[in-house]
Amino acid sequence: MSTYLSFLVLVLVITIAPGPDTALTLRASLVRGRSNGLLTMAGVSAAGAVQGLLAAGGLGAIIVASEPLFLAVKWVGAAYLLFLGSQALWAAWKGDFTRDPEAESIAPTRARGTRRRTVLQGFLCNITNPKVLAFNLAVLPQFVGGQAGLPLLALYALSLVAIGSVWLTGIVLLADRARGALTAPRARRRIEGTMGVVMIGFSATVASTH
Repeated sequence: MSTYLSFLVLVLVITIAPGPDTALTLRASLVRGRSNGLLTMAGVSAAGAVQGLLAAGGLGAIIVASEPLFLAVKWVGAAYLLFLGSQALWAAWKGDFTRDPEAESIAPTRARGTRRRTVLQGFLCNITNPKVLAFNLAVLPQFVGGQAGLPLLALYALSLVAIGSVWLTGIVLLADRARGALTAPRARRRIEGTMGVVMIGFSATVASTH
C-alpha cells in the first residue's frame, strides 16, 4: 500500500505539470464551453487508458523498442499538435467571435458530429504523444517490479488515468467559471492565440522526444 501511495503522489505531481492534454482541454473549455471541455477530457482519458493497457500488456514495449514505430508515433503526434496550434492561431487571426460556439454546437443537426470531433480531438492528442507511453513503461516497473502480473500493472496504469481525469475535470470547471468574463471577442482572440503558440511549443517538444 505504501508503494502504491508513493506512486499516486508521483503521478499527481506529474499530472499537474502543464502538457498538451491540459492545454487542449483548457482551450476547449474557455472557447467552446464546459460541455466541450468535458468531452475533450473524455477523449484524453480514453486514450490514456489505451496507452496504459498497452504498456501493461507488453505491446507498448514493442512500440518503444521499434524505432520505426516509435518515430511514426512521434512525428504523427508532433504534426497533430502543430495542426491544432495552427488551427488556433488561424482562429485568432480570422475567426468570427461574435457567436457562441457552445450554443451552435448543441443545434440538433450538428450536435452529434461536434461531440464526436471533440472527443476524437482529445483522444488523438493523447494517443499520439509518445511521452505518455514512455512514462508508463519507464515508471511502472520501478513500483511494481519486473515480475508483476497484468492486473497489478493495469491497476497502476489506470490509476494514472483516473488522477488525470479528475485533474482535467477540475480544469474544465475552473475554466467554465472564468469563461463568463472572457466572452468578449478580444479576450477570445487572445485565448486562441496563446493556446496556438502553446500547442506549437508542445509540438516541438514531442518532435524532440527520443
